[in-house]
Amino acid sequence: MTREILLENLRREAEGCRRCALWKTRNRLVFGEGPADAKIMLIGLGPGKRENLQGRPFVGAAGKFLDQLLAEAGLNRGRIYITNVVKCFLPENKASEEQVEACTPYLNQQVEIIQPKLIIALGNVAACYLLEKFGLRCEAMERVHGRVYEVSSLTLSLRIVPMYHPASALRSPGLRGELMKDWRELGKTLKDLGLAG
Repeated sequence: MTREILLENLRREAEGCRRCALWKTRNRLVFGEGPADAKIMLIGLGPGKRENLQGRPFVGAAGKFLDQLLAEAGLNRGRIYITNVVKCFLPENKASEEQVEACTPYLNQQVEIIQPKLIIALGNVAACYLLEKFGLRCEAMERVHGRVYEVSSLTLSLRIVPMYHPASALRSPGLRGELMKDWRELGKTLKDLGLAG
């Protein structure tokens, strides 16, 4: 089976998910979008109001800022696979351990199917989940943002780059410059790794 078919089958499975109570308040599942063979994967926390209505990741205010950040790094959104740890609308924009545990089997399968060379983890939840999955210690975002971690398992070999979530700069405008700088640096790293574009 092709990666596209595997992802579509997984999407259908996720649409019927009842593993936690979030399915009751979701309008549309926000599974993810982008090429099934993307070299770069971007993982956020979960869908907001706009995402819940459209069924697409990062289409609200944080998504607009994300587009600017991608441009800073010289990245084309259409060539990246974008998803979230949690696939259903998070009314309070916070995920419980139970919700993360219920949803991450879908995320794990997305990563296995796509086989990215690099994952950009947006925010603490995504960064901690991914780092701990590969046996690394989770630290505060202030300490790890922009750092490149090389990780591998039996089926994967990739890099993880934790970054501040774009929404953090909307809540704390003072962080905006820091994020722009991080993404410019990421652009240089991607060129060095042959992943730019």
